Amino acid sequence: MDLTPTAYGTWSAGRFMHFGDTLPEERFLSCIQTAWDAGIRTYVTADVYGNGKADELLGQALADKPREEYCLVGMVGHDFYEGQRQGPRGYPRFTELHAPGKFRDYLRQSCEKSLERCRTDRFDLLMLHNPDETGYTSDAVWDGLRALKSEGLAERIGLAPGPANGFTLDLIDCIERRGADIDWMMLILNPLEPWPSCHVLPVCEKNGIKVLTRVADYGGLFHGDMKPGHVFKPGDHRAYRAEGWVDHGLAKIEKMKPIAEKHGLSLIQFASIWNLSQPAVESVVPTFIQEASDGARSIEDQIQDFAALPNVRLTAEESEQVRQIGDNTGCMTLKGASKRHQVSERPDEWPMREDLLELAGRHGLGTEW
Repeated sequence: MDLTPTAYGTWSAGRFMHFGDTLPEERFLSCIQTAWDAGIRTYVTADVYGNGKADELLGQALADKPREEYCLVGMVGHDFYEGQRQGPRGYPRFTELHAPGKFRDYLRQSCEKSLERCRTDRFDLLMLHNPDETGYTSDAVWDGLRALKSEGLAERIGLAPGPANGFTLDLIDCIERRGADIDWMMLILNPLEPWPSCHVLPVCEKNGIKVLTRVADYGGLFHGDMKPGHVFKPGDHRAYRAEGWVDHGLAKIEKMKPIAEKHGLSLIQFASIWNLSQPAVESVVPTFIQEASDGARSIEDQIQDFAALPNVRLTAEESEQVRQIGDNTGCMTLKGASKRHQVSERPDEWPMREDLLELAGRHGLGTEW
């Protein structure tokens, strides 16, 4: 089964990422049931979330569901089996801990363990999670991913860059080198963050790569619960964003509302439909957050709102109007290859290569990376 337009991710509900209220396990499970009852049939998990706990809970929640009736998306790449957590940087990538000759074995073992926790024998899509430079460029990594597909452990394979935005030139280079192997890609995209994924989408379309977009909610703003001056509970990771991002985002959303209202869309539906109106985008997986503020609507309502996504698309003119309102070009320092780095001091930042600058020139992307 291929991915459906609406998808549910196990990072929702605050158990494995710190935002809003952390839901107890019973309610976490019931949220997955809510998604199922509302018609969502694509579920996304990553083995590193909770060191396998997200896999386990998803497997438990879907245990009584016919396997042929849902699409299961898994992600592997962080080695929490042998690696030590490095504070906010998380667990190291397997490409940091193992020699290239062991990449294939690691990928198979991590895939098999994740499948066991999910109580199934195959992923409909398996994605390389948060790769470092080696993950993007190593033949050994991609040999290992192709093997999982040929052995039936994954029906499709793909890339899930992150967690921060960027990696633009690395992604385009990877597509040009290995596009025949890549079925899907997960990208950050929403009406308030059209850049830099806007540069990758046309390349995905040209190469027949389908795109799953995450954070369509933009940190919760498109769920409609946050008001100007919103105060986050202590420890909420959104509190570390640039000061004023909530008010700035809400002001832009006000300018977009006439288009949403024209089509009868709630805010999360509008953000999702805008995503689906972009080249190559075929599935959306927002984050569902139980806000800690008084009067916030329930996370179950958010799920049902998103699940009722109508089958409409914005016109090219409407889509461009929204993009211009939300234009965020240059608003952040992007991850991945950059001329800012002389050496790789972090697994998500590395020096620029001449071949990537040449690629940027061919695609008209300039030289300031």
